[in-house]
Amino acid sequence: MAGDTAPHVVEDLLGLVQILSDGSVVRGDESVLGPKEPFPDVPGVEWKDVVYHAAHGLRVRVYRPTSVVAGGDKLPVLVYFHGGGYCLGSFAQPTFHAFCLRAAAELPAVVLSVQYRRAPEHRLPAAIDDGAAFLSWLRGQAELGAGADPWLAESACFARTFLSGVSAGANLSHHLIVQVGSARLAVSPVRVVGYVLLSAFFTGAERTAAETDPPADVFLPLELSDQLWHMSLPVGASRDHPVANPFGPESPNLAPVELPPALVVAPLGDVLRDRSLGYAARLKDMGKDVELVEFERQQHGFSVLQPFGEAADELMRVLRRFVYPAR
Repeated sequence: MAGDTAPHVVEDLLGLVQILSDGSVVRGDESVLGPKEPFPDVPGVEWKDVVYHAAHGLRVRVYRPTSVVAGGDKLPVLVYFHGGGYCLGSFAQPTFHAFCLRAAAELPAVVLSVQYRRAPEHRLPAAIDDGAAFLSWLRGQAELGAGADPWLAESACFARTFLSGVSAGANLSHHLIVQVGSARLAVSPVRVVGYVLLSAFFTGAERTAAETDPPADVFLPLELSDQLWHMSLPVGASRDHPVANPFGPESPNLAPVELPPALVVAPLGDVLRDRSLGYAARLKDMGKDVELVEFERQQHGFSVLQPFGEAADELMRVLRRFVYPAR
């Protein structure tokens, strides 16, 4: 009818996230992105969800191997942030859940998989703020000692904490590690001794070689990557925004930042591979401690797309060496 001003779709992300003309957001069922068949079980791991930010209703999923309960030994802590381009994904999705189960069992470690607010309802830096709030919560748990959550009190060695994430979660981990390393985020008595970037979700206004001439049949097309950034960054921001491009014109200088050792995992079948390769190279040029591991023919997010298989097995070995270097 004439004058009808009913809200209409102005941006659509895979039919799963739609921004309407009145600014509201409609979400679909993301389970269509999940595996068609259940993943194999990972025995010997128990898990539970704990609220870390009541005001925002945010939780962390705590995983620990049952063997540590029986043995009484405390394990390193692996903080993990899921992927999804800051717009999709959940710490509870089967892909991320399966990865965390394997990591807890095979490293072994206490794995903390963190929920955070997503765009476009909560544009960046909301997710990074949530990550900082989680680390503050973890610091509080460490300060409580025996009064902390029983699983953490019994099993977590807070002095051996690692930050990690896949895709957007890797981006988030980078920004948190910079906050910690530049003393903008106090975490003691938690001690962050390393960080792991898996298929890091970075971008920039200037295209890389792989973005200009993408590998064949990429899982994450460049157009989708651009759309995810458009829907998650502050309105009007460019791909050189400091959250998106760690080496952009307005990004902080990382040279003086006290960064712990980094493990950068770059799948070479990823259109964003040059972002990870360039990140590792830039840090090495600054004299930082960086280990770069390349995975031939693997796609963006392979660690969760295929959490079981030859590449996933090798990734677990790489992670184990990084978390337990003396072994």
